[in-house]
Amino acid sequence: MKPNLPASTVCFSVPLGWLGCNALDHTFSVCSSVQFWTTGSISNSMVLKSINYWSMSGGLDGTLEVSTFLNAAKKYGYQAVELCIGESGALGLDVTESRCSEIVEEAASLGLTVPSTASGLYWGRALGDGTEAARNQAIDDLEKMVQISAWLGAKTHLTIPGAVEVFFLPEREILPYDHVYRYATEGLRKVLPAAEAVGVRMGIENVWNKFLMSPVEMKAFLDQFDSPYIGSYLDVANILPFGYPEQWLRILKDKIVGIHFKDFRRSVGTIEGFVDLLEGDVNWPDLVKAIDEIGYSGPVVAEMIPYYRHHSEVRIANTSRAMDAILGRA
Repeated sequence: MKPNLPASTVCFSVPLGWLGCNALDHTFSVCSSVQFWTTGSISNSMVLKSINYWSMSGGLDGTLEVSTFLNAAKKYGYQAVELCIGESGALGLDVTESRCSEIVEEAASLGLTVPSTASGLYWGRALGDGTEAARNQAIDDLEKMVQISAWLGAKTHLTIPGAVEVFFLPEREILPYDHVYRYATEGLRKVLPAAEAVGVRMGIENVWNKFLMSPVEMKAFLDQFDSPYIGSYLDVANILPFGYPEQWLRILKDKIVGIHFKDFRRSVGTIEGFVDLLEGDVNWPDLVKAIDEIGYSGPVVAEMIPYYRHHSEVRIANTSRAMDAILGRA
């Protein structure tokens, strides 16, 4: 269901954490019922420079303390962070509302916001999986994660609804495309009321899962829900072996609810092709132009995996500088 808003209503975000305000109120809007960033004629100066939790040592296994991550993000000049929800660990499915409030307060004290969240649970079980038990568990997981996201003040939760193939899990069954499409759709419809109730958008990420491989395909998938609470979470580097992220932006337009900044070398063509920002084949000038054209005003989130084996924070520092150059803030 779409919120009942006047046609002229425009919602946009302002990082109030910069002003020392509570990060739960990290957006304000001229509409009363929906408070997330949207597309419109907004300059890149409004885009938040954010860093994903997995980008630091200990992030992927959930052992990195949230406080340590927040302080590193502040130290290296980020305006926002993307926290990641795991089975357990620093931010598990069993996290409480009070603990989320503590995280929000600490982030706000550092001038940071938490506009988005992510999770890797989808690789173990997803809405489009082959068994009913896995699909039901994935529905329960996603309902919990949109609630946790809301407790953190996040407006978008990165979502992977299913996979035809998981290239790094060769033992996993390869599923028929139409099976994944059917059950991913059914699962998202079941979770949608929970997402709408807490005001969190599910951002469908383009990943190497051999599913929703083109922007036209992604748009058709999203259009069937007719809801602002399901959109596209665009990973600009994941697209490079198959297409051009700036084209995805211009086709999906207001369907874009999140953006991951990474870089990739097409000549490598495998997972080893992911490199530091500005070292790969992303056409950053045209990408930023496309972001500005569609008026995207949410976070751009650096997701730098794998991190350096030694002195991993150096990559976080370098990434911050690269993002400043990309966004014209250097």
